[in-house]
Amino acid sequence: MHDGVSSAEGRGRVDRGSSPLACAGALMSFPPAGKDLPVRVTFEQAPGGEVWRRTFGRHSFQSHQYDGRGKSERLIIERFGALEFAMALVVEGDRLRLVTRRWSAFGMPLPIWLAPRSNAYESEENGAFRFFVEISHALTGLIVRYDGWLKPQPPGGRAE
Repeated sequence: MHDGVSSAEGRGRVDRGSSPLACAGALMSFPPAGKDLPVRVTFEQAPGGEVWRRTFGRHSFQSHQYDGRGKSERLIIERFGALEFAMALVVEGDRLRLVTRRWSAFGMPLPIWLAPRSNAYESEENGAFRFFVEISHALTGLIVRYDGWLKPQPPGGRAE
């Protein structure tokens, strides 16, 4: 999707949970709920990886992604502030699923059973990149869910 591409645009929706933990999702800058929102994702090269800036409507949040090392070798690390998630890329049919294997806060490893649950995958459909991300917790339910489609953009381009 982002080989040589610096941005992608499309449409999406966001659902938010109502528990206190879901409200804490605002600390990670997850966007507020909305339907049929314009979505833009930019991929910026950064030391050791990429910064992904996701914008739903007028609300943006970002993460830093890079290749894992040591115990996380062969995993993709995604960092949201002080939280890091080490994820395996697993092919399931026509989808690429991201499966959380480890996580840490402030560099300290935490038990996987305490981790938020992530149901995240991507696929290609009719020339568009489809994405689905649902983050929940066993004790509190839904934190955030966002999904939609994107198309790679040439510099200065717009989605079809």
